[in-house]
Amino acid sequence: MKKGDCPIDTFINHVKGKRKATIILHLMQGTKRYNELVKLLPDISDRMLSKNLKELEEDALINRKVYPEVPPKVEYSLTDLGKEIHPILKAMFLGGKRFESLLK
Repeated sequence: MKKGDCPIDTFINHVKGKRKATIILHLMQGTKRYNELVKLLPDISDRMLSKNLKELEEDALINRKVYPEVPPKVEYSLTDLGKEIHPILKAMFLGGKRFESLLK
């Protein structure tokens, strides 16, 4: 491995951000509309949620489907790559729970 080239850093750089991993975990449950995600993530601003969704789409982790309706209907779902990383994020979730229990 070359100096500065670490696959772990590459992975983290694509899922870091205000609640990106949590968004992916929610989408693992199925396709969600924007307002559903807002309700599931009450501690994130609209601006930050929109930014994270756009970045996840650019990184090919989620799909964004816009229906030609008024008002516009937008749905988000995981791509195959997004589904592939679910076990990693689930392990990170369980690791976080483990640390929480040890640090109490």
